[in-house]
Amino acid sequence: MTANRRVVAQHALRAIAAVLFVAACLAVVRDPLTDVYQRRLQERLEAQVPRAGGDEVAPGAALLRLEIPRLGVEVVVVEGVSTSALRAGAGHYPGSARPGQPGNVAIAGHRTTYGSPFRDLDKLGKGDEIILSAGERRHRYLVDARPFVVGSRDWSVVQPTPSPMLTLTTCHPKGSARQRLVVQAALVPPQA
Repeated sequence: MTANRRVVAQHALRAIAAVLFVAACLAVVRDPLTDVYQRRLQERLEAQVPRAGGDEVAPGAALLRLEIPRLGVEVVVVEGVSTSALRAGAGHYPGSARPGQPGNVAIAGHRTTYGSPFRDLDKLGKGDEIILSAGERRHRYLVDARPFVVGSRDWSVVQPTPSPMLTLTTCHPKGSARQRLVVQAALVPPQA
C-alpha cells in the first residue's frame, strides 16, 4: 500500500511539474506571439485606413491612425473595444466623438500584449503631441497634464465633453486590469 501511494504521488508530482512547465512556456511566449499576430493584423488594417472614416464603421474595421511621436507609437485604431477588436492593439470607444469633432475621442489600447501600443503611456507629459489621421484628414492633440489612474470601472473619463479632446486609456499597472491609466489631450485648432 505504501509503495502504491509513493507511485501515485510521483505521478501526481510529474503531472504538476508538466502543467507548471507548460504554463511557464506559455507565459514566456504569449507576448511575442500576440505581437506577431498584431503586426500582421496592423499590416492588413493599414491598407484600409484611407477608405475608413465614414459615418458608419463596422466593429473591428480600421478607423484611423494614431501616432505618438515621443513614444515612437504608430498604430491603426479599429472601431470598438471588444476583446477581438483590441487584438489590433487599439480601439475607438463606440459612441465617442470622431477626431476633429466636438466631444471626447476615446481610445483604448493594450499595454503588454498585441503590440503593446500603450506600453509607455505613463511617460507622456504636458505638451506631448498625439496625431490622429485618416486619409487626408490630420488632427493634432496636445497632452494637457500628466497621466492619471482611475478604477477599472470608472467610465467618466470616456464620457462626452463640451470641447474637442482625446482620451487614451490602458490597463494599470502593466499586466493588470485592476485600474486604468488615462492620458487626456486637447485638440489643436487647425491653422488657416
